[in-house]
Amino acid sequence: MDRRFFLQSLTGAGMLAQAGAPAGAQTPPARTRLYRIDYFYYQQGDQASRLDRFFSSQAPLFLKHMRALGVFTAVMAPHAQTMMVLSGFAGAEDMAGAAAQIEADAGYQKAHAELESGAAPPFDSAQRVLLQATEFSPEIAPPAEKPKSPRYFELRIYHSPTLRQLSMLHERFAGPEIQIFHRSGVNPILYADTIVGPDLPNLTYLIPFASLADREKAWDAFNADPEWVKVRADSITRGGQIVNYNNISLWRATAYSPIQ
Repeated sequence: MDRRFFLQSLTGAGMLAQAGAPAGAQTPPARTRLYRIDYFYYQQGDQASRLDRFFSSQAPLFLKHMRALGVFTAVMAPHAQTMMVLSGFAGAEDMAGAAAQIEADAGYQKAHAELESGAAPPFDSAQRVLLQATEFSPEIAPPAEKPKSPRYFELRIYHSPTLRQLSMLHERFAGPEIQIFHRSGVNPILYADTIVGPDLPNLTYLIPFASLADREKAWDAFNADPEWVKVRADSITRGGQIVNYNNISLWRATAYSPIQ
């Protein structure tokens, strides 16, 4: 593994993240505007334990230089052996600065050398996705009480056929849909548009659940909500199928993940 892979600033992608801002505008420091998801695909064997030891040892350092950090393992995903790392930044410059500070840390350098010391690589391949938080996305914050065990997290990626329909999806979420979510027990901690990654344009959101039974109960309540049935029918009348397919995966936070 190239040690810069996890840290590289993706300067070009960061420029894309700012493309929608007015000239001279600056990202307010109080908000996390840029998120990055790294997927690490590994084989059965010792790759998983090597990755786990590395991220467990370095999580405090990463969180020191990031606005949000979550480390998850796949429960149901296209690749069964996958680790997902979510990191948040104020913007592209913040992401680049964090990379430089982490890479200069002696503890990180030692841990990375140990990660690569085996005869086989620590993972087979990796994928990176860059996201920009929507205006209605909350700041990720720890729960009021730490969960007794790491929670499950559902990652939903909704692909819209056009940018116009993606905008309509934003309107639906920011309007009645989030309110229906909350009273049904669906409480996403992140809503974001993919800037660099597959299946553009799309909206990604991440939802924690205490258990898989809680997840099933919440979605049953949502789908049966009369207001949701009406809202969905109205959006189809206005814009057609504004989501023409979605990707759903389930993850569980590691014991050391700051996002639990």
